[in-house]
Amino acid sequence: MVENFTPTDAERVAAQTVFGDRLELAERYVEHLATSGIERGLLGPREVPRLWGRHVLNCAVVTELIAPDATVADVGSGAGLPGLTFALARPDLDITLIEPLERRCIWLNEVIDDLGLSNVRVLRGRSEQFFDDVEVDVVTARAVSALAKLAGLTIPLLGGRGELLALKGRSAAEEIEKAAKVIRRLGGRDAEVLTTGAAVLDEPTTVVRVPVGAA
Repeated sequence: MVENFTPTDAERVAAQTVFGDRLELAERYVEHLATSGIERGLLGPREVPRLWGRHVLNCAVVTELIAPDATVADVGSGAGLPGLTFALARPDLDITLIEPLERRCIWLNEVIDDLGLSNVRVLRGRSEQFFDDVEVDVVTARAVSALAKLAGLTIPLLGGRGELLALKGRSAAEEIEKAAKVIRRLGGRDAEVLTTGAAVLDEPTTVVRVPVGAA
């Protein structure tokens, strides 16, 4: 039922700020998540009341860190979190969703077509399969793996320059410490923990930023 995933007043204000005149598209995306997304197992039914705050807005505010007209790859995109929220919030971005499971890719393409998003494409496969074919300015991931493993799945897509923006939780600083050697070997430097969305969210999003290439 629609009311189950209707945003709270605070979430609606935040969504208006983040999505602007594309808020209606964001609402349709959330409806897809709450209906066919649940039915096809992309999200658990318990997530429905938390779709706006915990998922969509939590992801979309990361675009604060992304430069205009950037190319972005979302590794292990799943239900389009965060990649589709980036595409909705920032139509200037060129988004590639990388997802290995066919049923998820089918769903993603259905949603992209329904929303009329021209700045998104879906690639089916593991990120390693696209190291020679995809080169972007920014690579991102959410809930894929610990940073020590994630670095190897994402940084090669940058072609030696750009940045990794990994959405993380409270263990972000500890993950950076454990991944330090791997990050350096891959050309990363000065990894840092940032927060985004403080102006619109009660709980800002934690992001690990790893610049790659020359300073």
